[in-house]
Amino acid sequence: MLPRIGCQRLELLLVSGRLLKFASHGSVRLVLSQASCVFAHNIQRASSSSSSSFSCPNRISGGNKLWREPHCLPLPSVGQRGFSKGPTGSTPGIKLRTRLVVTLLFGGAILGTWWYVHHEKQQKMQKQRMEQLRQVAVGQGDFHLLDHQGKRRTKRDFLGQWVLLYFGFTHCPDICPDELDKMTSVVQTLDQEAGLPKVQPLFITVDPERDDVAAMEKYVKEFHPRLIGLTGTPEEVKQAARGYRVYFNAGPKDEDNDYIVDHTILIYLINPDGLFIDYYNRTKDDKNIADNIRKHMKAYVKMFPD
Repeated sequence: MLPRIGCQRLELLLVSGRLLKFASHGSVRLVLSQASCVFAHNIQRASSSSSSSFSCPNRISGGNKLWREPHCLPLPSVGQRGFSKGPTGSTPGIKLRTRLVVTLLFGGAILGTWWYVHHEKQQKMQKQRMEQLRQVAVGQGDFHLLDHQGKRRTKRDFLGQWVLLYFGFTHCPDICPDELDKMTSVVQTLDQEAGLPKVQPLFITVDPERDDVAAMEKYVKEFHPRLIGLTGTPEEVKQAARGYRVYFNAGPKDEDNDYIVDHTILIYLINPDGLFIDYYNRTKDDKNIADNIRKHMKAYVKMFPD
């Protein structure tokens, strides 16, 4: 409340939306004397730099006339200081930003914890898987046989190489020669591509009674020069076939003691880690097989350290 300065008092009721203030949840009533109002007029004229001027169409007169024109005191322009507004209204915005930051931090912490636990779990599972594959690589399809030169061979001798493996027998009339010819063509095709590793072809007999070392040596010469023939005792051959789930069974003998061996007709692909990763039946031609092996080679990632 401003002090009353003589003369007749005027009560100015501020009704403008920008001038009406609230304090203690009530409107503020400003009581001015006539002299105080004139003083305010003079100050406003001196300080105003805008195009609008301070004018009051209702001149102050004597008596106890109330000031009815709220426009006598113009609204403060931008940059001018009006009546005190008390605390600013930025607190809700600050609180919103604070909540947002806290939420992001809390969510990031949860996400980070989940990722760490998931990563640790995956690492543990990967180690277990690698150990299982290592054991399989050593044990899956392992064999102890003689090559066509009489040298003892095991699966470990071919680790680090890409291997194409076929089970058959030298007295096979047509299917085995056809499949070995196809395997030879695949190896020759891949040999011509620079940057690709060499493929080692292997041929394991399922007829150890007739396919001894000498018979195998004579037979493999008809195919690829890198083809290695493998034979052994009936039990050693059975063990090798069992490792790749190859079925074979000798048929009845004729009057010449000749017989046919029924067996699984598949070409197996083994990667440098010793793992069986693919197979090709009779419906796959040499081009299809070469394309598939090429993809395996390009996608290959070494699994076991030296």
